[in-house]
Amino acid sequence: MEDITLQVADMAKNFATQYIKPHIMEWDESQEFPKHIFHEMGNLGMMGVLVPEEYGGSGLGYTEYKIIIEEISKVCGSIGLSIAAHNSLCIGHILAFGNEDQKLKYLPKLASGEWIGAWGLTEANTGSDAGNMKCTAKKEGDNWVLNGTKQWITHGKSGNVAVVIARTGAPRAKNNATAFIVERERKGFYGGKKENKLGMRASETAEMIFDNCVIPDESRLGEIGDGFKQSMYVLDGGRISIACLALGIAKGAFEAAAKYSKERYQFDQPIANFQAISFKLADMATEIDAAELLILRACELKNQHKKVTKESAMAKYYASEVAVKVANDAVQIFGGNGYTKEFPVEKFYRDAKLCTIGEGTSEIQKIVIAREVLGRF
Repeated sequence: MEDITLQVADMAKNFATQYIKPHIMEWDESQEFPKHIFHEMGNLGMMGVLVPEEYGGSGLGYTEYKIIIEEISKVCGSIGLSIAAHNSLCIGHILAFGNEDQKLKYLPKLASGEWIGAWGLTEANTGSDAGNMKCTAKKEGDNWVLNGTKQWITHGKSGNVAVVIARTGAPRAKNNATAFIVERERKGFYGGKKENKLGMRASETAEMIFDNCVIPDESRLGEIGDGFKQSMYVLDGGRISIACLALGIAKGAFEAAAKYSKERYQFDQPIANFQAISFKLADMATEIDAAELLILRACELKNQHKKVTKESAMAKYYASEVAVKVANDAVQIFGGNGYTKEFPVEKFYRDAKLCTIGEGTSEIQKIVIAREVLGRF
């Protein structure tokens, strides 16, 4: 198993160095979503990491998945985010709740990178409050008619297929949402506004608009009314991927800062010799290790198919906050250079913040953790 993880790490690291690193600022400045890169990553198995081989995937576990996201994100958080959303959310939902026909139809195309996947739960006025979503699906004969808009969707315009959670019951009612698979070519399905973001600028974030979009009942994922429960299960895995994304960003920022501290001279010596800098690096290294251990615990539980709600929330919450702190400290160590785009830490700084918001804010993670912990008493 160790040989496999080392091979996966080398593969992801080499790919990031050769194909991503030369273009990161070009893509960041232009906000280009480099779709061709994901097709190439599909050829290496990075677009269907957790998908069993019989569906065209790599058949790997969460430990290898962690390594891939981490190594890519050490170079570019945008690409790491898109890998995470594609694998954990779109593929993860179909893999967990799709029937055999749905898996055979969609997973091979998604795992190969031929198709890019999106996942739609969030709306403009119902981010954390998903039970009050406005996007609806109404049954008409053997079909469903979708109406409404999803916001902040990774690959909302470029995704070839999306898993969409729509309300099929009364607002705030129990079991009031259902999940559907919607292909991009379906009439009435449009990409909307693309967001102009602080960070993660090469990962497309956009609206998905449904205007009397008719889909057959065979596109429904699981039972009517199970959409929200399914989403919570999917997010347990998705939060691990965001934790891995945050870990990669933190490691990238730390390594850049540590290297710079040995090269930057002030008062005739490297600034790493000064306690103010060395203690800052010591704190960064310790917090990164703590975050990684939380992630590895969540990965191990997920590999064993055990409940991981508390552990994934802890990993996501802690790792994302660490990423923001480490990136902030890295900019400080770089000083004035850290505030310029000539050096890598300003991008880590901008990218890191998304990790505390996406797939459940830090505040939502605390709610989840508190509920799980207090439930034992």
